Amino acid sequence: MAITLRHGVFMSPFHRLEESVTVGMERDVQLIEWLDMLGYEEAWVGEHHSSGYETISSPELFIATAAARTQRIRLGTGVMSLPYHNPLMVANRVIQLDHMTRGRFMFGAGPGLLASDAAMLGIDPAVQRDRLAEALDVILRLFAGESVTETTDWYTLVGARAQILPYTQPRPEVAVASSYTPSGGRLAGKHGLSMLCVANGIFEGVDTLVQNWEIACEIAGAHGHEMHREDLRIVQPMHIAETREEAAASCRDSLKYYVDYFTNNVMPLEMPADVDPVQWWMDTGLGVIGTPDDAIAAIERIYDRYGEFGCVLNLPNTFAGFEAVKKSFELYARFVMPHFRKTNRNRQASYDWVAENRQQLRAKRDSAVQAMIRKHKSETEA
Repeated sequence: MAITLRHGVFMSPFHRLEESVTVGMERDVQLIEWLDMLGYEEAWVGEHHSSGYETISSPELFIATAAARTQRIRLGTGVMSLPYHNPLMVANRVIQLDHMTRGRFMFGAGPGLLASDAAMLGIDPAVQRDRLAEALDVILRLFAGESVTETTDWYTLVGARAQILPYTQPRPEVAVASSYTPSGGRLAGKHGLSMLCVANGIFEGVDTLVQNWEIACEIAGAHGHEMHREDLRIVQPMHIAETREEAAASCRDSLKYYVDYFTNNVMPLEMPADVDPVQWWMDTGLGVIGTPDDAIAAIERIYDRYGEFGCVLNLPNTFAGFEAVKKSFELYARFVMPHFRKTNRNRQASYDWVAENRQQLRAKRDSAVQAMIRKHKSETEA
């Protein structure tokens, strides 16, 4: 059975250093309200503690605010960096949000991306993925109502138990971040979890995605689980407008902020000085800048390369200006969502049927009109 593609957003978020943090956070919430009104299914919010651009340190607090101002959209941590937190505290906060959102909360977990975050906590990045695995195992046991006693080199639990159980049974949806290493796929397969694939569009990200999905499926089989493609989410950066020229104009100046940020914190992006930033961005495979048709084509390429998946998550270009960002998501909802949901098939069939039969239908309508005119004339003249 074909999977109906869901649509959402993966919100780091990014904000320029010159901008008001207060205004930026409010606009981030307003964007999720906008997505909720437009019919998007999911929004994932990240956790970061350094670098200046990614300004949300507690996605749980942000999600609690967004949940109170939305109706339908599901909200997830994208992701909580588990090596930075005691697993009992994480489990309790997740369960509380599960109750407060009446099951709209999704728990996304990862090792922590920014080495600068880990450095401030005195954590060696080399141990972060092992700590993610340790913490996730404990959190899943706490969700199940178990009592956990465990001592590691970074936390101690003595008869630890979540005092309330999840609202969602048996537990909220749990997703693991998957990027360049196999750790996300290994954990998803071991525990039968969803996957958040964030590397698509970043230097052969789809190839990494395929490899990690295969790893997840292999390990899932060894642990008696089965991976489901509807639980797979793929991040695809997109900024669209009514014309390619308009989309490019919104992004041309703003792309330098992405390049500077990623070069400073994540990976070197070497953009030559003499190239058009928009063309370079697309040629490098970092994202889509264009029209709704270009967005459709990009998602179709993922299908062609990879096969079915559950949800495509846009990484919003928050540097492009708030109104341009809102317009991009509105155009996506108006034209891209219906394409993949096939919601307009019957409308098109109805239009085509009328077009094919318009002469016959027009003749019947005109005949009815003339008959009524004749009837009226005969009755009034009698």
